[in-house]
Amino acid sequence: MIRNVLGAIVALIGAAAAVLSPFRDWYDGRLGRHYRLGDLFTGTGVTGAHPGGLFTSLWLPFLCAAVVAVVGVVLRSRLLVALAGVVVLGFTVLWMVRQGQVNGSLAVASDGSGLQMGVASAAAGGVLLLLGAALMSGRRGAGAGAGRGRPYEAPGSADPDTWPPTREPGPSVQTTPWPEPEGDAPYVGPEDGAPGAGRPGSGAPGAGRPGPPPSDPPDETPGPSSGTPGPSGGKPSPSGA
Repeated sequence: MIRNVLGAIVALIGAAAAVLSPFRDWYDGRLGRHYRLGDLFTGTGVTGAHPGGLFTSLWLPFLCAAVVAVVGVVLRSRLLVALAGVVVLGFTVLWMVRQGQVNGSLAVASDGSGLQMGVASAAAGGVLLLLGAALMSGRRGAGAGAGRGRPYEAPGSADPDTWPPTREPGPSVQTTPWPEPEGDAPYVGPEDGAPGAGRPGSGAPGAGRPGPPPSDPPDETPGPSSGTPGPSGGKPSPSGA
């Protein structure tokens, strides 16, 4: 985007310089719009006759080049902008060749009898148009826009929880912040023989199941000296029985 804007500004400056150049002195105090366009395509070179109108002078190809440059900027077409620069430079060089045929040589004199600012403005405009075309990034196709929107392919069903660039593990597929719901069946504890089925913390199998209730201890209260205590805690049996 920045390259297109910068290239467009440079190209428009070059187009404006090319269009205004025929209204300045080109050679020996003669304006560029005073040169006939047909003299550039004859073997005799540039004549002293003035054109009949502005659109039959050297200004016409520069105007066409400026229009092409503006269309290229609007369409972001580097080819059109570069074409405009080639046209401006081409007609400038062609004029210099035809002018050199008449004078025998081209010179830059301090008294204004040689090449002047109009030629420099036209040449600079053509160079700026080419520079603007080089700075522009141009238009991108539909495929490039689609690739910019989704640069990586989506992960397949085999690894849905990975980041596309490096295929590293990414965030969980679970999108809800709440924990996953448990089943409806109540918890009945570990099965027999399963690890940790004994007493909590013991790790022995079956330690978690409750054992039988403890029975009352036998009554071991000593009886009379003449007898022994009964096994059930009753009366002592007589020693003589």
